[in-house]
Amino acid sequence: MISLRRTVHVTVLTLSVLPLGAVAAPAEAAAELRERSQAEAAGARARQLLARLKVARALSIRGYSRQRFQPRWAHHKGTCDAREVVLARDGRRVRRNAACHPVKGVWYSPYDGRWLRSEKQVDVDHLVPLAYAWRSGAKRWSQARRRAFANDLTRPELITVSHSANIAKGGQGPQSWRPPRRAYWCRYATSWITVKHHYRLFVTRNERVALLNMLRTC
Repeated sequence: MISLRRTVHVTVLTLSVLPLGAVAAPAEAAAELRERSQAEAAGARARQLLARLKVARALSIRGYSRQRFQPRWAHHKGTCDAREVVLARDGRRVRRNAACHPVKGVWYSPYDGRWLRSEKQVDVDHLVPLAYAWRSGAKRWSQARRRAFANDLTRPELITVSHSANIAKGGQGPQSWRPPRRAYWCRYATSWITVKHHYRLFVTRNERVALLNMLRTC
C-alpha cells in the first residue's frame, strides 16, 4: 500500500512538472516563428519598394561637402540635437547633462554586435551615407531637403553604431560594404530601401543586386 501511494505521488509530481517545460518550448518556438514571419514580410515589402526605384548610373561627387547637408545637427527637443536624441533612443540607462549630451550609458552596435559603454566609442551613422545620397540624386535637392534628410528621425536613416564600424563603412553603398554581422543584413537592406524609396533616390545596378542578395537573409 505504501509503495502504491509513493508511485501515485511521484506520478502526480511528474505530471505537475512536465507542463511547465512543455509550455516554455512552444512559447519560444512561437516567438521565433513570429520573428521569422515578420522578417519575411519586411523582405517581401522591401522587394516591392526596390522594384519601384529608378536604376541609374551614380552622379558625380563633384560639389559635395558635408556642409551641403549638415552644417550642424538640427535641434529637435529643447536643447537636444538630432544626434543626442538618437543616442538617448538607442541606448540603455543613458544619463545626460544639462546640455542634453550623454555622459553615461550602454549602446549596442547592430553592425558588428558590440556592446559599448562609452559615448566616445559610438557614432550616429547615416545609414545611407550623405555622400552616397548626393550621388543618388540628392545633388539636385534644395539645401532644406538635404538638411531634413541628414536629421531625419522618422525614417531608419540615423542609427547608433560603433565608431570602428562607421569608419570602415565610410561613404560606401551595399555593393562595397555590408555589416560584418550577417544577422543584420535583412534589417540593413530593408532600412536602406525604405530610406531611398521615401526620398526618391535612385539605385545603381550593382547596388540593386547587392540589396537583393542581402534580402535573401530575411
